[in-house]
Amino acid sequence: MTSSPAKKLSVLLASVVLSVACAAPAFAQSGGGGGPAGNDSDAAVPSAASKAAPSTKAQRKAERKQARAKKNAELKKLEANGYQPSSTDPNYPNDIQKAQKKAGIGQAASQ
Repeated sequence: MTSSPAKKLSVLLASVVLSVACAAPAFAQSGGGGGPAGNDSDAAVPSAASKAAPSTKAQRKAERKQARAKKNAELKKLEANGYQPSSTDPNYPNDIQKAQKKAGIGQAASQ
């Protein structure tokens, strides 16, 4: 029994489409925010923060702005207490720990 080349091509095309459709969910991105490195090993287990995440874009934006303002305020406080951020500082751990202690911000990193 012989088949026409058009029929073989249509069967091949149908099988490719079916296999791609079945494999597509395996490549779908999760909402875990794995980032470009693909580090979403904990994406299957939602954290408490993701469960309590706000539902609207405006709420998420407001929370990001609030967190950014808090971090900027902390950095300004550290700078006012002697911390000078630079990428080539040989005394990095010590000088930020001193500034944190002086400003009363958080716990100094363990030695």
